[in-house]
Amino acid sequence: MTAICASMLFLIFLLLSSIHIYWALGGRWGSSAVIPTKDDALPVKMPGLIPTLIVALGLLGFGLFVLVQAQLIALQLPNWMGKYGLWIMASIFMLRAIGEFRYVGFFKSIKHTQFAQNDTKYYAPLCLFIAVLICLVEFNK
Repeated sequence: MTAICASMLFLIFLLLSSIHIYWALGGRWGSSAVIPTKDDALPVKMPGLIPTLIVALGLLGFGLFVLVQAQLIALQLPNWMGKYGLWIMASIFMLRAIGEFRYVGFFKSIKHTQFAQNDTKYYAPLCLFIAVLICLVEFNK
């Protein structure tokens, strides 16, 4: 069970990382509704190359970390990382799914924008799914 959940998480993080790398290299597919806005009429300023690559590398790092914690790859990490790392990751994605009550998450108040609709259908449920899978890996390692 741990290997299946960890592999699914790695593939999700790899896909998300690849999309961010695509955007960092100038790709535009899927980028029109991934940044929260107050109004659909407001132009969205996309993050630059460096922030987008940082997110891509972070997501890839999360995926590799899950594989290490599930003992699917061997890598020596600090003790605190092994003890708390998956809990920190699960918390990040659970908090993202819950949201900040205005623009993102299940409890957002601005719900009429394209981003908000995508967030309700795709982004927040994906974050919740990731958090659950991370908890399954943690409980079964």
